[in-house]
Amino acid sequence: MPPLFALLPLRRMVRIKGRLLRSPAILLGLLALFTLMFSGCGSEKKVDPSKARRDRPVPVTVRPVVQKTVPVELSAIGNVEAYSSVAVKSRIGGELKRVHFREGQPVRQGDLILTIDPLPYEAALKQAQANVARTVALTKKADEDLRRYQALIQKDYISQEQYDQARANVEALQATLKADQAAVENARLNLGFCLIHAPLTGVTGSLLAQPGTQIKANDDKAMVTINQIQPIYASFSVPEQYLSEIQKYARQGGLKVKAVLGENEPLAEEGRLTFIDNTVDSSTGTIRLKGTFANQDRKLWPGQFVKVTLSLTAQPNALIIPSQALQTGIKGQYVFVVTPEQKAETRAVQAGRVFNGQTVIEKGLRVGEQVITDGQFLVVPGGKVQIKTGVENSEARRP
Repeated sequence: MPPLFALLPLRRMVRIKGRLLRSPAILLGLLALFTLMFSGCGSEKKVDPSKARRDRPVPVTVRPVVQKTVPVELSAIGNVEAYSSVAVKSRIGGELKRVHFREGQPVRQGDLILTIDPLPYEAALKQAQANVARTVALTKKADEDLRRYQALIQKDYISQEQYDQARANVEALQATLKADQAAVENARLNLGFCLIHAPLTGVTGSLLAQPGTQIKANDDKAMVTINQIQPIYASFSVPEQYLSEIQKYARQGGLKVKAVLGENEPLAEEGRLTFIDNTVDSSTGTIRLKGTFANQDRKLWPGQFVKVTLSLTAQPNALIIPSQALQTGIKGQYVFVVTPEQKAETRAVQAGRVFNGQTVIEKGLRVGEQVITDGQFLVVPGGKVQIKTGVENSEARRP
């Protein structure tokens, strides 16, 4: 509405202005009139935004609450360890003559892998054998002398002292012969140590001594390390609070262990729990465990980090929902349930264990109820929802 002064001629506006200044009553009346006019022009209906939000359907994705038997499992990050590992060293000194393997090559127990120069030890063996031959000849001569002395002493042709000396010579030579024979065995062993064989079946590591290197006997530095990877260990730790349960189910039968290399690895290696440490780590409050895997395909390799899952038992008739449906508020955890009227209802729940992207619900839901898994941030309690159909909600029809 245009102002009042715009409806009056200019002369009258001047006269009215003069009167207004002299009449407070007229001034107050005009002010009241202006207030009423402008308030009427600017008034609009106020809309409740929460009501409008409830009236507008929100597109959501839902999944039904299902009931099934679920495994009771413990998960942890573990480290792959060799089943056994041997650092190969030489028992004798000498020149490394030949290497019979390539670095990283699989070898079997008993395979020839290294050769130490055998020539010095072949010479030592021949010398020891010659000493044995000489001692055998001397012993044979001493035996013959002793037999002659036995006949002479009976006729008193020699003294008792001469006879005793002959017998002592025989006994001394017999002892020397045994020592020489032992030296032959030792020389033969040393010659055998020139050929170094794989002590176990496994995979060789880096070669730390090249041909031509002078090797020391029983040196601290190994020439190569061999790791046995079939079978293989996966070592992991779990909180000590689960120790009694692990021991309980382990006594009932062997516990299964699964190892997954990464998120992109679809298949898991399966093994058995074979080791429970005898001490709880007081600094971390965990107990160390080991699972043994056949590792037929050699997917597991020493030093790798893997996700390990230890299966304890199974929980029947458990209520399951997707983990993304679970929300956390001030009062605790809750989910949005779609009612038959296609409205969202807030439902407080008590969540249990989580596995494979699913959560066990201990209390708060019933089988078959539809929980919202996507679109919760636009949903308000009591608001209307519209369930997505087709490819977007194909998961909702799965049990």
